[in-house]
Amino acid sequence: MFKLIYRKFGDRLQAKDDLLSGLTVALALVPEAVAFAIIAGVSPLVGLYAAFMVCLITAVIGGRPGMISGATGALAVIMVSLVLLGNERGETLGLGSDMGVQYLFAAVILMGIIQIGCGCLKLGRFVRLIPQPVMFGFVNGLAIVIFEAQFPMFTESPTTPDSSWLQGNDLYLMGGLIALTMAIIFLLPKLTTQFPSSLAAIGTVTLIVIGLDLDTLVVSDMASIGGELPSLVSFSIPLNWETLTFIAPFSFILAAVGLIESLMTLTLIDELTETRGNSTRECLGQGTANVITGFFGGMGGCAMIGQSIINIRSGGRGRLSGIAAGLFLLAFILFASSLIERIPLAALTGVMFMVVIGTFEWSSIRILRKIPKTDAFVIILVSAITVITHNLALAVISGVIVSALGFAWKSAQHIHRDSEINKDGTKVYFLHGPLFFGSVTDFNLGFTPAEDPDEVIVDMKESRVWDHSGLEAIHKLGARYETLGKSIKLQHISPNCRNLLKKAGSMVDIIVLPDDPTYHVANLNKSEDDSSEKD
Repeated sequence: MFKLIYRKFGDRLQAKDDLLSGLTVALALVPEAVAFAIIAGVSPLVGLYAAFMVCLITAVIGGRPGMISGATGALAVIMVSLVLLGNERGETLGLGSDMGVQYLFAAVILMGIIQIGCGCLKLGRFVRLIPQPVMFGFVNGLAIVIFEAQFPMFTESPTTPDSSWLQGNDLYLMGGLIALTMAIIFLLPKLTTQFPSSLAAIGTVTLIVIGLDLDTLVVSDMASIGGELPSLVSFSIPLNWETLTFIAPFSFILAAVGLIESLMTLTLIDELTETRGNSTRECLGQGTANVITGFFGGMGGCAMIGQSIINIRSGGRGRLSGIAAGLFLLAFILFASSLIERIPLAALTGVMFMVVIGTFEWSSIRILRKIPKTDAFVIILVSAITVITHNLALAVISGVIVSALGFAWKSAQHIHRDSEINKDGTKVYFLHGPLFFGSVTDFNLGFTPAEDPDEVIVDMKESRVWDHSGLEAIHKLGARYETLGKSIKLQHISPNCRNLLKKAGSMVDIIVLPDDPTYHVANLNKSEDDSSEKD
């Protein structure tokens, strides 16, 4: 049995590292899953079930090796409105005021179906279009969000809103234990890498607290994590068209946020491990996990950048680490809840603070003055949107749009032209740069039909037509010359441009010059073509 596992998931040393890192991740998943469930307005067990099922299923059926998935804050923030509106809807329909959680389960199932569809269409590959400044802004903003998520741990009741802050000796004890945890995580790898430093820190601080009988916050102060195996949900809400139209907008948003966070995390882990994951398989894995989780009473989830970094830093590189994390978390729920509930929150908070330090891209601060202003603005913009809204999809999409507009503006400024008069009196314009929606204005302003001779050629050897705006600009230019009774031709068209012009139909005609078959001319004067054919 173990030989089969080793052949499947790597050698014995890697299997050991995966198991230990999986245990570390499982311990860190507990408070986060509970906190995210409370944020969403559902039972802590709903978050814990989602954490172990999403983590286990994605690791088994194709998620990126070494990447950890589970219940996340980015999705929990969106689920708040869904649960509240679902409760109101259930009360209106006479089903009870607690139907929000069932609407949540249905939305998670639909979310998973949408993600599977994205995987089948291979939409995940478009993550490669996300610029590096957006990546920097994403990880910086997420690091700040993770940091902010630890603030409730410094209150007397982490799960109670507006709870008073710790003071005096309680605050000093909390801070000291956090500092000790961070020190162990930082220093232990300098001595040995045979044991995950995060797990060692959690174990050491827990033993100190228990051995000295220190009065500090522990996991049980958040919620009880004891439970049983999840069972198939028996839906009380009507599964009809009205329910579908109610949950569909939430499901699409959840699917988008989940995939963006998962694919961004995949890209980050690729960089950390110098390997390459499969975005299509990740979409399929995330979708399948969410469909199953929804049917079995979980709140759904996606990749977790913080836990994934903990896993990688602890030596977990294989698929076995995700499987182990899910199974360990299930074991905590079923058998070891009394022990896990005694882990100090300070230890887990210290682990997350180290995750924040490792997640934040510190080099992005040093290079802000050295990179183009647009890129620096994108880094700051994406970070700010992530921190303010906690909507990672909105932050990433905004960053991509701004980057694309900046690129279009810069590319539009690259178009220019030279001109000369041939011995036969023909004027030749030599066009340089891309012709697309951003550059058509400068393209049109550079020609003087009234002053030009009767024969004009535009040499496009150093230019390309990229879109319909470029084709329309060529069409209008031809019309301007034709109105004055003059002829204009395009010369040295690239194969791609020639295909675009052919698809344009009557807008242009493309002919091959017989004296030079490697050059092609697009004749913009249909009437002239007809007369030349008669000749």
